[in-house]
Amino acid sequence: MVSYKRLTPEEVDLSGAALLDPPPDESTDPEVKELDPDLPLLPQRPRCSITAGLLTLGGLILVLSGVWLLGTIFWLHSPPSTEPHRLPPPAMDPGRLRGNGTWLQPESCSKVTEAWRFDCYPERGVVVTEEMCHARNCCFIPRSQGKTSGRNGVPWCFYTPDFPSYELVSVSDNEMGMVGKLLRKKKTYYPKDIDTLQLEVIYEDDNRLRVRITDPAQKRYEVPIDVPVVQKPALNRSYTIEFINEPFGLVVKRALTGTVLLNTSIAPLFYADQFLQMSTSLPSRFIYGLGEHRSNFLHDVQWNTLTMWARDVPPMELTNLYGAHPFYLSMESDGKAHGFFMLNSNAMDVALQPAPALTWRMIGGILDFYMFLGPDPSSVIGQYLDVVGKPAMPIYWALGYHLCRWGYKSSNKTWDVVKEMRNYGIPQDVQWNDIDYMDRALDFTYEPVNFSTLPDLVKDLHKHDQRYVMILDPGISSTQKPGSYRPFDEGAKRGLFINDSNGDMLIGKVWPGLTAFPDFSNPDTHDWWYENLQRFHDKVPFDGVWIDMNEPSNFFDGSLNGCPENELDNPPYTPGILGGTLKAKTLCASARQKISSHYNIHSLYGLMEAKATESALRKITGKRPFVISRSTFPSQGRYSGHWLGDNKSQWKDLATSIPGMLTFNILGIPLIGADICGFGGSTTEELCVRWTQLGAFYPFTRNHNSIDEQDQEPTVFSPAARTAMKEVILLRYSLFPHLYTLFHHAHVSGHTVATPLLFQFPTDMKTYGIDKQFLWGNSLLVTPVLEPGVEYVVGYFPKGLWYDFYTVSQQTCKQTFIGNPMGCFDIAVIQGQFWFGFATRRVTHWLAVGRTSNFTLRWIKSTCTSERVPSFLHSDLTQRCG
Repeated sequence: MVSYKRLTPEEVDLSGAALLDPPPDESTDPEVKELDPDLPLLPQRPRCSITAGLLTLGGLILVLSGVWLLGTIFWLHSPPSTEPHRLPPPAMDPGRLRGNGTWLQPESCSKVTEAWRFDCYPERGVVVTEEMCHARNCCFIPRSQGKTSGRNGVPWCFYTPDFPSYELVSVSDNEMGMVGKLLRKKKTYYPKDIDTLQLEVIYEDDNRLRVRITDPAQKRYEVPIDVPVVQKPALNRSYTIEFINEPFGLVVKRALTGTVLLNTSIAPLFYADQFLQMSTSLPSRFIYGLGEHRSNFLHDVQWNTLTMWARDVPPMELTNLYGAHPFYLSMESDGKAHGFFMLNSNAMDVALQPAPALTWRMIGGILDFYMFLGPDPSSVIGQYLDVVGKPAMPIYWALGYHLCRWGYKSSNKTWDVVKEMRNYGIPQDVQWNDIDYMDRALDFTYEPVNFSTLPDLVKDLHKHDQRYVMILDPGISSTQKPGSYRPFDEGAKRGLFINDSNGDMLIGKVWPGLTAFPDFSNPDTHDWWYENLQRFHDKVPFDGVWIDMNEPSNFFDGSLNGCPENELDNPPYTPGILGGTLKAKTLCASARQKISSHYNIHSLYGLMEAKATESALRKITGKRPFVISRSTFPSQGRYSGHWLGDNKSQWKDLATSIPGMLTFNILGIPLIGADICGFGGSTTEELCVRWTQLGAFYPFTRNHNSIDEQDQEPTVFSPAARTAMKEVILLRYSLFPHLYTLFHHAHVSGHTVATPLLFQFPTDMKTYGIDKQFLWGNSLLVTPVLEPGVEYVVGYFPKGLWYDFYTVSQQTCKQTFIGNPMGCFDIAVIQGQFWFGFATRRVTHWLAVGRTSNFTLRWIKSTCTSERVPSFLHSDLTQRCG
């Protein structure tokens, strides 16, 4: 039996960590006496009689001891210095030394509780000594013995309460909000401080606030995504704003309750050329989002740092993965919710600590952030998507069952898999190929011998109203004979590839060998990309495109020639990136692109390639484009879906796919799923059945595995397993009208498709940590099996009347043992909700057939008499653009 972990009353304690006096610090004992350095180290020969000498010596000792004791008493009772203490350079105030050469730090250091220590030395891989810490004018207190900590632990080196920051020297109202001036009087320990800043507060909406902090003297890089331009300020705002002049702090409160949502005064603000840092308190420890990482849906605030810098690496904990999404959703103690979006694409760390508090550390750009006041979590996501863009409406067949693998090795083998699926009557709408279809791994080609029948395969798929999707990587081979590989020849001639810092074409290495990388920040590259896709479509009429390796991935660190030693490739501060450097398995940060350096727009590469691909497919097919991208950034949902990367065939990866799916739904990319049955390693029959049952309720459902692993199509397993997979896929197909409607609501209103329970039950704190169950929309509750050898799971059913999806029998307990033998899968429906389905789930083998089937509206009516049937979209089945 599996029992999913639930939040206990102790775990949901929302008490804020106040600044309480800690136990006395035992690291320094004021009773320890220091020897007077003037006392002789060895006894001296007496000059008079022994008696006189002893009396004289005794009197001298008494006098010296009295003087020393009085001095010590005055020293212990003297007030602490209000100035910070630093080692030279002269711009810093010198610290005070004790007689034994150790530093004397302010007494205020000992009054900062561990939960509220803000790290003054966040650099990775450095053993911070007391001397190093005091050189930054910070407090140094080693962690108490026996204390537990998270990834980074309680910082030993942390800011003094009066650490110098900016001062708000002026503020005034303007037509859109307020504008102010910030001034720094003392230099920090990072180079190139920007001493004067402009503060801009914009009342964009009653529930949306924007704050920009910029350098008024010099234009700095800003993220080039489209955001709304507001023409008039909001008048009925749900938030209030307060300022703290010195040190500068911005406080945002919820107007109705007074809840503090943002308070930046708790730690110093940094704004140097390559280091920006801002901290804020959080109203609770319930925080979500901040992708892409493998973690629970609810983030751990126990000293947990999340790094963002797009990276090609199989999903693992505590690592920056394929995309960067600096947005979080926070639940408050009364069930209200708010969101925060930092519009910045540079490499960054987001440090969480148990105060609870959060610190942003970025190595470029500006401070440009939004706050969304909700007040419920669904409204927060809608407000966030009002800024970055709501997700595209997927083409109808995209909701079907997709099948892929790396290693079919021929088009005939691929064709055989499709025929087997048809023979067993298992629904399949889309067949894919990985890079083995290419000629020598060259984009826009297919292998002329083993894949010679690929065009015929695609024609056959279309004859059966099925679709074909193929992979493309951004790396373009640079070593083919001149005139023999048009994509490179034309790209080089037109100057469309990324250059190194000297202006020469940057050469990396990916699957085809030495490669150049298209600069998708250049609009001309989009035209070139379309032209190559069109030419290939004339040969192989594909229906969608899978864009992979677009972090961008590079088998070299930087380039064939390495990277230069400069401030972009070796910045003063490097976030906790896998590999320790910005160039690790990608391009040099100093590489030149059309709109900026790669240092600034690295994590935008996947988004820009997706925009180019989406635009090209619209022109080529005249239909809604289907694009799946590995690397993502805010606004990605407008152009593509996403899958959770190169997972493994193991139960752990099955379970972690749910928080990944939920996270991307709140990030505005609802077309999301994981590789069913696992990509790396060989699956088992039980795992594949359970994964297919869960995967049938991914918004995007694809079975995919790696080369040289055993086959894992549904057709290769035992009759019992094959039947179980077929049944749950048919169940998904029977619910297509409902799923399609959910995607329409996401497209129009910014709703989620796969929904966390807390969205529907925001005042039930037991839902805040649940990521083993989820909802489709707000009606269907999915409770999958996530461990081997079990036939029962324990599901949590929040307040309300719940009914079994199949029998319509009522669930009477909040925690219910659910029977889930191998051939079964549990779904529950809450009273008062609607869902749509086809009249039978046995007639639909693929979507073309299903579109002609009768559909049903099912409704478990509540006692409320004011319910009305929602609008339904099944009639909108065209594939047209729009």
